[in-house]
Amino acid sequence: MKVLVTGGAGFIGSHIVDRLLEKGHQPVVLDNLSTGDEGYLHPEVPFYRMDVQSEAVDEVFRKEKPDAVIHQAAQSQVPRSIEAPIEDAQTNLLGTIRLLEGCRHHGAKKFIYASSAAVYGNPQDLPIDEEHPVSPLSPYGISKLTPERYIRVYQELYGLTYTIFRYANVYGIRQVPHGEGAVISIFVDRLLHDRPLTIFGDGKQTRDYIYVDDIARANVAALDRGDGETLNIGTGVRTSLNDLVETVESITGRKIEVEYGPDRPGDIKHSYFKIDRALKYLDWSPLTSLEQGLSRTLSYYGVKVK
Repeated sequence: MKVLVTGGAGFIGSHIVDRLLEKGHQPVVLDNLSTGDEGYLHPEVPFYRMDVQSEAVDEVFRKEKPDAVIHQAAQSQVPRSIEAPIEDAQTNLLGTIRLLEGCRHHGAKKFIYASSAAVYGNPQDLPIDEEHPVSPLSPYGISKLTPERYIRVYQELYGLTYTIFRYANVYGIRQVPHGEGAVISIFVDRLLHDRPLTIFGDGKQTRDYIYVDDIARANVAALDRGDGETLNIGTGVRTSLNDLVETVESITGRKIEVEYGPDRPGDIKHSYFKIDRALKYLDWSPLTSLEQGLSRTLSYYGVKVK
């Protein structure tokens, strides 16, 4: 199957491309390299350097005629979305519509979309399931939620099959130390530079951390599963920031200096997913424990582990 991967030179997208190649698919990469890295690109994979909202996207569809699209490209920084909401919407909303139009006009049959836990806002119940009310707290959350509605309408109007993923906090190799959910990458960066870790609040706030390989596996599984579904992709396990620090200390055998600061306005205290629907509809489950994922990530970046 030929699959167009937007953001395919980036953190998550490059791992999806790796997985597609392993499974015998034909990936095509579209990425503007704003956060991606040309070093992650495979020489045998066609690459188009452009923004997803560019009119030239239609020519990529016309030339490559992909069977499916895995849409990972995004403006992913919540503060940036607040500072520049128009730019955020152009990338996340208009860029997605541009891709949907490419599918409509050139015959792609499946659209797999990376949404976010940010669409839920402040959780009313835990764990968060897919029926939880959506109430974004930032322009970023809005710009990830609104395309979900467009995608469903494109199925109704044009028969475009879809799977929507709402990601928990993704971490792992190739992640840049900024953007939504990048706390582990920030921790690694500070360890490499022997700088103390900064935690806002008491460190008891919890998140659901999922390793990037498990995210890649879910995306490839969705090529022929999960049609018409919106699925939480996480581990179903909640981990506090203090637990995260203790786990890193256990893996590295070194004491980590932590500086605690005031709570940040608007930060959610607790968030983790219920993932039963993903287990059912994808025939998928997260395989990488936090300890395993952290150990791989730290080792990759040259942090000594036990």
